[in-house]
Amino acid sequence: MLLRPSVPKNTLGTPLGFPTTMFNWLHPNLILASVADITQELLQKHGIRSLLLDVDSTLKRYRATEIPPETVKWIESMQRMDISLCILSNGREHRIRPIADQIGVPFVAPAMKPAPFGCRMAMKTMGFDPKSTAIIGDQVFADILAGKFAKIFTILVTPIHPEEEHWYTRIKRPFEKWVVRHA
Repeated sequence: MLLRPSVPKNTLGTPLGFPTTMFNWLHPNLILASVADITQELLQKHGIRSLLLDVDSTLKRYRATEIPPETVKWIESMQRMDISLCILSNGREHRIRPIADQIGVPFVAPAMKPAPFGCRMAMKTMGFDPKSTAIIGDQVFADILAGKFAKIFTILVTPIHPEEEHWYTRIKRPFEKWVVRHA
């Protein structure tokens, strides 16, 4: 008969103090279907007055060159409610500038997510208070992790047409789903 010492476990069946602390770094504060689900009431409830917005697969399809009209309407509604916005993208400036110009929103690109430097630069440049700033994105290992490293509120949205993304983004998707399910 093999005897094993009893190790306290969490609700996931994982030994306490093992990977759940890592999962906390990867788990967003909110998970929503799309940016359209982000309302003034939701932002007020969490004390959010400024948003850092990812672009590709968050505001638009990866291969699209413009933000769709329904998302533009959402952005305009945020601006009417005095929610400050800044695009934060790992895309190159020549690709992101036309999108930022389309909606009249400043941008930081490339942001080098998941490193927090882009988040910090955007907040400092725009005068955003980190305590009332959230990052919205579709990738756990880029957007959410950057937000956690920058110590701001994080909102994960379902990616828009992820099948259009580069292979190196698509390969991370199953791991992201697993992390979100188990965090």
